[in-house]
Amino acid sequence: MMPRLASAVVAALVAGLLAAPAPQASAEGAGGSTKDLDLFVPRGYADQRVQATVRLRKADGRPDVGQRVRLQRFDGRTWQLLASLETGEDGRVNRPVLLRRRTELNRFRVKHTTPSRTLTTRRDLALRKRNSRVVLFGQKKLRDERSMTLRIGWATGQGERLKGKVRLEQDTGSGWRAVDTVKTSRRGKARVRVRPRVDTRFRAVGLASTWFDGDTSNEVAVDNLPPGDPVRLPSGAPRPRRALPLQPRAVGGGANAVATRIPDDVWNDMVGVSWRRGCPVGRAGLRLVRTNYWAFDGYRRRGQLVVNADVVGRVLGVVRDLYAEELPVRGMYRVDRFGYSPRFRGADPIASMAADNTSAFNCRGALGRPRDRAVSATGRTIEMNPWENPSLTPNGWVPDDWWVGNAHPRVAWRSTSHPVVRVFARHGFRWRYGSFTARR
Repeated sequence: MMPRLASAVVAALVAGLLAAPAPQASAEGAGGSTKDLDLFVPRGYADQRVQATVRLRKADGRPDVGQRVRLQRFDGRTWQLLASLETGEDGRVNRPVLLRRRTELNRFRVKHTTPSRTLTTRRDLALRKRNSRVVLFGQKKLRDERSMTLRIGWATGQGERLKGKVRLEQDTGSGWRAVDTVKTSRRGKARVRVRPRVDTRFRAVGLASTWFDGDTSNEVAVDNLPPGDPVRLPSGAPRPRRALPLQPRAVGGGANAVATRIPDDVWNDMVGVSWRRGCPVGRAGLRLVRTNYWAFDGYRRRGQLVVNADVVGRVLGVVRDLYAEELPVRGMYRVDRFGYSPRFRGADPIASMAADNTSAFNCRGALGRPRDRAVSATGRTIEMNPWENPSLTPNGWVPDDWWVGNAHPRVAWRSTSHPVVRVFARHGFRWRYGSFTARR
């Protein structure tokens, strides 16, 4: 019975040891140990050397002197030996280590092998982050439709150049919007080509990494300048009574004037407004002209005219020459925009003229004599800048009489020598007050 009892006691003791709490150091071998293995690596900055300390204690808490420990570092794939060291009289050993910029390269472990097992302690170090500063450089003024280069510089507070991702943002008026993301070089520099079409503010946002903080740069405000000369009107000149939104920016180079048949969406806008049954010309006899023009603000914009098909070639010649000579147009909307006028039985001509809108086809009644058909009903007449070039009607000047006795070298003509009148005459148009009508 005694041998069986002894065997049972041994089995119970072994079971108790296996069920006991694990020591602080992890084990990779068989057997048991009550030694205490610690590894201390202080936090620091990337590229900084810090002192790693290994401490080994016996089961009773006393320093374990003269023991061999192996300090290792992870290289991204495997564990590499940094040093094989022997503990001193205090059970400690120190070793300087260089902190790396990549997180996975700042994983350390120490190993100590006893006769019964291998103890392992691991430390994954989180770096202290250096502060950084992003600086943005760029010109303050830019002609519209041209591009410019924004230059980015990025460094730590200690002046070390930073390589990383930078997000370029543009102020939309309701918040910042990302327009590009670039990488700075090893010299901490990057360039971005931009082409702002309006007054714009830019900033650069450096994105944080594992070893440095992000930063937002100064703002660069770019004043978008018109490519042409804005119209300068006399100080006493009245402004149009009706305001129109600015038309879209120009498309393509030069006038880029094209003529097409009337598209369905345009025709749907015209029917019941600028065109009705009984008009002298129908859809098949009309053309839509789209053209770039120089606006009063000096920018290139794109407008539309509906004209008679038999004069469309002449109209294309006119708008191309007006563009080439930079003779400005305030606006060029189709008259359907101004709605139907029961008085004129067509698109409202008074509203269009009061907005200084350049237009052509409008099947309506004549000014001052709405029962009579206007010459614009044929699509062979163009009214250009009608606010500065009013029309004489039986009821007086329309839409305003201030400009009757005043001229302007670019937008208001009072003689056949004016550049605008000469352009129209060159293409077979006759001038009468604010309108130009194609000769037969």
